[in-house]
Amino acid sequence: MTDIIFSVNPGATTTKCSLYKVNEKGIEEIVSENIEHPTEDIKSFKDIKSQVDYRYQKVKDFLAKNLKKDYRIIATAGRGGMLTPVPSGVIKINEELVNFSLFTPVYQHASNLGAPLAYMVAQENNVDSFIVDPVSVDEFSEVARISGAPDFPRFSFVHALNIRATVRKLSEMLNIDFQKIKCVVAHLGAGFSIAAFVEGKIVDNDNRMESAPFTAERAGGVPPIPLMDACFSGKYTKDELKKKLYGEGGLYGYLKTKDLREVLKMIENGDKYAELIYNAMVYQIAKEIGAMGSVMDFEIDGIILTGGMAYSEKLVKDLTKKVGRIGKVYVFAGSNENEALALGVYRVLKGEEKFLTWPVKVASNKVL
Repeated sequence: MTDIIFSVNPGATTTKCSLYKVNEKGIEEIVSENIEHPTEDIKSFKDIKSQVDYRYQKVKDFLAKNLKKDYRIIATAGRGGMLTPVPSGVIKINEELVNFSLFTPVYQHASNLGAPLAYMVAQENNVDSFIVDPVSVDEFSEVARISGAPDFPRFSFVHALNIRATVRKLSEMLNIDFQKIKCVVAHLGAGFSIAAFVEGKIVDNDNRMESAPFTAERAGGVPPIPLMDACFSGKYTKDELKKKLYGEGGLYGYLKTKDLREVLKMIENGDKYAELIYNAMVYQIAKEIGAMGSVMDFEIDGIILTGGMAYSEKLVKDLTKKVGRIGKVYVFAGSNENEALALGVYRVLKGEEKFLTWPVKVASNKVL
């Protein structure tokens, strides 16, 4: 029999499923499929949790098509959703975590379906299921939590899964222990996370809506006083303002496209306004990379550019020109989240890492 780890990563209109073969050297991808869900299907559900049975049927169809007779699922992994703050690492899924993800998540997001879907497949196969490095990983240093307003402490919400996975790759490349490496990581996808990584932990990051650069669709950190005025102006509902900040901000707010490739075509065709907006995005990303470098007194082993936008040669070139003096730039384009999920589970199965059990809490940088 061939031992298999199944991983599942739900997005807004997709569910990515993967099978990985386990061997002595690690894992090897057998098949991955990004299952697309028509917009009309998604809109037919009243909320995200109502989609779980629909998506589970798609997962079962994937397994029926790809799980051969000599394949044996030994564990499953799901993308962690919008949980309360947790430490980095692997968390075993139980019914309590499934219920939290579906009914009481911190924010509504399709990733909340990751744990339930992985758990359902695991139950069918009588194996354990896990999540790995969810976005709520919070390992801020004590000083990083101070915001300047006692009622509003800073907290972490970050693309921890891809950040930690790419740092592992860099540590192997440079032959530096993962628990000793220091670097800045810029995850540049639909959302951005720019983080300071110190000795195994994400000790600070821009938390997407604080000081974050604007992205393809998110406004990032905006001036607070005008935002407060808008909140009480009577001109917008709460949902309308959220949409302006999260979904219709960033490149889309200025240029009505969320595709960086289209923006670059506009620039090639002589659109000076598109060039200004693109330059502003590069400016903000570079500025935040510099800020995170300062967290480590600029004593870093490198700067990682990752996420979907890191496929853009122009963006990489422009950012390298701005931040190359801070540290050497390494590019790991894409996110490879399903692989990172499977690798986390593999480390647990091999005894290289211990898993945590839900509920898990973080307070004063210590696991409770």
